[in-house]
Amino acid sequence: MWEILFRHPDFVAINKPQGVSVHQEEGEVSLTQTLAAQLGLEQVWLLHRLDKLTSGVLLFSLNSQSASELAQQFATKTIRKTYLALATDKPSKKQGWIKGDMEKSRRGTWKLMRSMENPAVTEFNSHSLEPGLRLFVLHPHTGKTHQLRVAMKSLGSPILGDTLYGGKPASRMFLHSWKIKFDYQDQAFEIIAPLSEEWPPLDFIHE
Repeated sequence: MWEILFRHPDFVAINKPQGVSVHQEEGEVSLTQTLAAQLGLEQVWLLHRLDKLTSGVLLFSLNSQSASELAQQFATKTIRKTYLALATDKPSKKQGWIKGDMEKSRRGTWKLMRSMENPAVTEFNSHSLEPGLRLFVLHPHTGKTHQLRVAMKSLGSPILGDTLYGGKPASRMFLHSWKIKFDYQDQAFEIIAPLSEEWPPLDFIHE
């Protein structure tokens, strides 16, 4: 059973666990099919993606009309997403913007380029939690593959547990889709996915 964060007649949000793929992989159950069965529906429409190693808010439409409308909002980037990440290395800057084109690199990784033809754009700020541990609050303004993982590496602070991009080994990759905000049919929605117990207490966080 998936953890339902919010259900509307036209859409539903779940808290995707870390380690679950949004697309069916060989030998694994389908997230969309099992969610539809849990809700007693024939079909649900996946509106965006999270990496398999990323946890947090994942939004689905419950009918084709809302799927079209909300997919358009994702395409035009009017949906505001907030992610949380942990890192152990001090960043080159504590807040600001990370911008640049992304290019495929080795072993399934991507790298940030200096060029700006079709750039990945991320806004961020960070807070020291304790010596050797920093929280990053990330706002992606584009939706590129591995965008936040590459952005964090470019700061010199790869995500804790993201060994593919140079992060220190940990029990998981500490990247979480924490909050999603959008308007639908003249109503504002803000959906928050609580953090698992693996995370340190973050009672102070705000945007």
